[in-house]
Amino acid sequence: MIEVSGLVKTFGGFRAVDGASLSIAEGSITGLIGPNGAGKTTLFNVIAGVLQPDGGRVTMAGDDITGLPPHALFHKGLLRTFQIAHEFASMSVRENLMMVPAGQSGERLWNTWFGRKRIADEERALAAKADAVLDFLTIDHLAGERAGNLSGGQKKLLELGRTMMVDARIVFLDEVGAGVNRTLLYTISDTIKRLNQERGYTFVVIEHDMEFIGRICDPVICMAEGKVLAEGTLDQIKANEAVIEAYLGTGLKNRAKVGA
Repeated sequence: MIEVSGLVKTFGGFRAVDGASLSIAEGSITGLIGPNGAGKTTLFNVIAGVLQPDGGRVTMAGDDITGLPPHALFHKGLLRTFQIAHEFASMSVRENLMMVPAGQSGERLWNTWFGRKRIADEERALAAKADAVLDFLTIDHLAGERAGNLSGGQKKLLELGRTMMVDARIVFLDEVGAGVNRTLLYTISDTIKRLNQERGYTFVVIEHDMEFIGRICDPVICMAEGKVLAEGTLDQIKANEAVIEAYLGTGLKNRAKVGA
């Protein structure tokens, strides 16, 4: 689905992403881990068009998407969520979902005068789809609630719902578990697995919670200092001495000294 080759992103003299190369298989839920400052979020931002790369190449299903802006990638089915949810706080949960699909008739001034029936028909269809999405997410009881009133975990579910309104192909999730209570985190992980298994979504997940990564991700990729350090199952990653060195500053021989 995604091939990243020699990707580079610099800020001044600092290489936040330093020649990173990786592959994301279609239909996978890939975990991306690494210590703070490893370059994970910057890598996401470059792939998703939020930042322009200084070198390297990104392809999606064989098409070169290097440097394409987010709106162009949106139309290709590549979406990215953020660690802090970006909801329309004063609008209802249902309205937040209805806003997502592009090219709605109501966006054109001409149609607001002469295409009111078409707009009304579209809105009814979008509302029905939004309600189906909320039912899938098990938060249908919040349909009329202002999005700004949701808890952190409910906002993360709403962001997943947005991807369902446009039938995304691949979704990049940045710390979806941050600030979410454990019970709701299980709901989020189950939702990701259902979207993957029932709807064929491909996911890439940045997360520091290793239990969460272990529940849903295979393979797992570890980054450090802007480079891809290792890839494999979570157990393989946790046993990799280079990974231990990156996280703890010590190798296998000294693990006992740091309580590993």
